[in-house]
Amino acid sequence: MDDIKFHRVAEALREELGELISYELADPRVDSVTVTEVLVTPDRKKAVVRINIADVGAEAGAIDALTGAKAFLRKQLANRLDFRNTPELTFESDKEVPATKVESLLKRIKKGRPRDAEPQA
Repeated sequence: MDDIKFHRVAEALREELGELISYELADPRVDSVTVTEVLVTPDRKKAVVRINIADVGAEAGAIDALTGAKAFLRKQLANRLDFRNTPELTFESDKEVPATKVESLLKRIKKGRPRDAEPQA
């Protein structure tokens, strides 16, 4: 698969899953979940969804809730995205990005500032 197309597929999945988790799931265990990355296998049959949970203690509960909603999420992805095959989803915690960093990035995006103001010399 073309490298650019591969990244577009992963990004489309990340965006749609972020919206679905934020707005469509009513489970309180996923309230503080942010989708940070989606890793898709080359055959696009499986996708590992990396999530960041603001409340560190609720990590296991959030992953359990998402695993339980896997069929719903996959069906919604199939309806929203025009893919031949919707990948099988697996959820894991993203330990690389601290929760405070994710929150600050989201605030900057909402304000329309893509990066911090650079100090001028």
